[in-house]
Amino acid sequence: MAQISSLFVTRLYHGNLHEAAPQLDLAELEQSCLVIAEDDEAGQTWCEENGYPGYTSYASLTDLPWRFPIFADLVKILDHHVAEFVKDLEFDLDGRALVLEDLWINILPEGGTHSSHIHPHSVISGTTYVAMPEGASALKLEDPRLSRMMAAPTRAKTARAELQPFIYVKPNVGDVLLWESWLRHEVPMNMAEDERISVSFNYRWD
Repeated sequence: MAQISSLFVTRLYHGNLHEAAPQLDLAELEQSCLVIAEDDEAGQTWCEENGYPGYTSYASLTDLPWRFPIFADLVKILDHHVAEFVKDLEFDLDGRALVLEDLWINILPEGGTHSSHIHPHSVISGTTYVAMPEGASALKLEDPRLSRMMAAPTRAKTARAELQPFIYVKPNVGDVLLWESWLRHEVPMNMAEDERISVSFNYRWD
């Protein structure tokens, strides 16, 4: 009898900040993000010059864990989740480690989007969610084979999740999503009236 197997699996890790120590005050984390955004004139200028809707600290603040204790605590939690994901991926790290490369704040207002992209030069990327008002956009993940499907017919709307060309993941506040950095992803338009706040990060093989 014929057998059909799934090959070359793309893994997505979905956890929560409260699953690891130290425990974070998410309200304090949200307030810290807002205060930093308000004070970061260099970041505001970069966003304006580059047409970025809302605010990101990606191009202006590279040392958030050093500047703010709550971000240092956040990194400790993220380290735990990344270590768990590495076990699942069965990486052979050859005695080396995956370490935080960068970490930045994203604030998307109503109507804001973040276009499709990957994170070159990193191994694992991810986001933790600080404020997700009703109507805030999900994370959109793209099948990495999409550009190679050529003349293939479209998938049925009822197709299994692993066969869909795009997957939409709607996280809750405090959730942590991790994926391998080559996985293309985007944030569709924020339809909520309030701001969508997240903290994104990359881990490299050190």
